[in-house]
Amino acid sequence: MSQQSTRQLGDTGIAVPVLTFGGNVFGWTVDEKTSFSLLDALVEKGLWFIDTADVYSRWAPGNQGGESETIIGKWLKKTGKRDSIVLATKVGMELSPDKTGLKPQYIRQAVEDSLRRLQTDYIDLYQAHRDDQDTPLADTLAAFDSLIKEGKVRAIGASNYSAERLQEALDISEQQGLARYETLQPEYNLYDRQGYESGLEQVAVEHGLGVINYYSLASGFLSGKYRTAADASKSARGQGVVAKYLNPRGLRILDALDTVADSHDASPTQVALAWQIARPSITAPIVSATSLAQIDDLVQATQLRLGKQEIEELSRASAG
Repeated sequence: MSQQSTRQLGDTGIAVPVLTFGGNVFGWTVDEKTSFSLLDALVEKGLWFIDTADVYSRWAPGNQGGESETIIGKWLKKTGKRDSIVLATKVGMELSPDKTGLKPQYIRQAVEDSLRRLQTDYIDLYQAHRDDQDTPLADTLAAFDSLIKEGKVRAIGASNYSAERLQEALDISEQQGLARYETLQPEYNLYDRQGYESGLEQVAVEHGLGVINYYSLASGFLSGKYRTAADASKSARGQGVVAKYLNPRGLRILDALDTVADSHDASPTQVALAWQIARPSITAPIVSATSLAQIDDLVQATQLRLGKQEIEELSRASAG
């Protein structure tokens, strides 16, 4: 991937590829050995921005959280490639009743736990995984600010904040001279547009935030994998995907993806991601893969250039 395929991550001074790799699969749908081969391939093919969280993948049977960070840490130790990746993780989701939220004391404990699991002495982007309305924003931001001053964290970001709360946090940082959220991680894809476009996008653009959106393939729906109710059996999450997305609007989006994909000899996955990459406010959509073939698909998505008319056609098909 050429140098032109990187973008500045907001005002952090950190350059990243145009896709972010979602590390939620490590220790969940892929084992340690496969995770290592995926990480090797990601660095080799230029997709070296890795996003994880301390809670990944607590939801899987037998897991307690921290599995993804632990696998990345073992890979870093084995390969010595810490300087070859940009590493993002998150804090705030519940790991246990006493390990949750964004109170300063807990952030300090959680960052040490993440650093230990990741086997590194700094995190490039440390994100509040969700808003904690029980803790004053100023307290949370002051805790993050001190981590940056100590060199444990390079930049901070927010995930799952409302536009109003994000704006409030940015105002507090400015008023009190604290480090500010430099990135936003919202849900956004061709199907789920409203939440981001109706308010968050404006805040992000006004303040020059980097945006790394999650669910960029709508849990796999935009790959074209689920086209009938029978396709629900294709994965563990298939039932939920079909229930949410398999409707007239969802099928209209798939038709538009198919049309554009055919004209480029591309896949619906590539087109769905290229549409997001082309949106001026988006820095690097987050997407996961569980095989080397899927990583090749992602690489091709970064090289796909959609025409203005194609972008408009996809936007029209997904309006509503």
